[in-house]
Amino acid sequence: MAENILIVTEDEELLDDLLRLCAAAGTEPQVAHGGPTSGAGWASWSGAASWERAPLVLVGDDCVGASGFGRADDDTPGADGPVPRRPGVLLIGRDWDDPGVWERGVRVGAESVALLPDAESWLTGRIADALEGVGSTALTVGVIGGRGGAGASTLACALAVTVAAAGERTTLVDADPLGGGLDILLGAERTQGLRWPDFAESRGRVGGAALADSLPRAHDLSVLSWDRGERALVPADAMKAVLSAARRRGGVVVVDLPRQVDATVAEALVQLDLGLAVVPAELRAVAAAHRVAARTRLVVRDLRAVVRPPGGPQRRNRHDAGLDDTEVARLLGLPLAGELPWERGLLADVDRGRPPGSAKDGALARFCGRFWEQALSGAGVAA
Repeated sequence: MAENILIVTEDEELLDDLLRLCAAAGTEPQVAHGGPTSGAGWASWSGAASWERAPLVLVGDDCVGASGFGRADDDTPGADGPVPRRPGVLLIGRDWDDPGVWERGVRVGAESVALLPDAESWLTGRIADALEGVGSTALTVGVIGGRGGAGASTLACALAVTVAAAGERTTLVDADPLGGGLDILLGAERTQGLRWPDFAESRGRVGGAALADSLPRAHDLSVLSWDRGERALVPADAMKAVLSAARRRGGVVVVDLPRQVDATVAEALVQLDLGLAVVPAELRAVAAAHRVAARTRLVVRDLRAVVRPPGGPQRRNRHDAGLDDTEVARLLGLPLAGELPWERGLLADVDRGRPPGSAKDGALARFCGRFWEQALSGAGVAA
């Protein structure tokens, strides 16, 4: 059984506040009423075992100096020594006018000092992070169409399916309320789980593990899409909370984005590590994509062009009339991520429950495989 948060304090008022914040983060902590006495040493202290194993320790400022915490005369832990230093210790105080609190934080080996009530929101998040074992955040890739019908949703789905098949923890987020629904592309429209309207009232922090457990699962990935109801609005705060939770789980998050940027979409753009603009190799499409790219680049620092050749899957010759991929990227002023190939039989496959990217020998899967090989190695995401 995993250890819980440890609270060390004799201040009853401070303890009540910390218990309340732990409850808000979804946990019931261990409590040690006061630290080890200076004479007895830390090894005989009732909280010693929890001190070593707890993912996070909250030490009340009232305990420092009045016990074995932060003794300046002996830095060597042992049976009769002070509490050993460890990562994940926070000193919790209240008095902003006491400059000595920062010195006491150093003495106890705290990684940070939190002063209540101002730091309550931050501290609640830090407690939840510790419980989730948060490490590296997910590599987050957004896909946006340069114009309508460019194939952004198809690419987003294929990217998620292929990277999940490669063993990455994957979340696919449908941020386009007016799209057809990515759960349908995955064949998961009847799969049990929460959809966007269920998160419309979300504020503050959403637990990453709780989010993953609540979403529909299909093809080894979690998908957050829309239901078939009329509600198609999610507040910006809900987008921020839910996407942040998905990113804290690590792995990969793929976001299918609408072309129109409002406050909710802007919250999604802010969290992207990389954006892909899907652009057909046609002059009118490039003109439309130029406006989309200009708005998106105000927020997304790494935006790249994915060029779809003209002519559709029946095109016989890559030299048919149309711009080539490098010319499209040059006109948009974007780096080229590659040419997105057409794949024969894709619509029929989707009708049979095979989502884009699931055919391992298909053109889409090969494109996505090359993309992830480069993106994941550059981002350092572990499989």
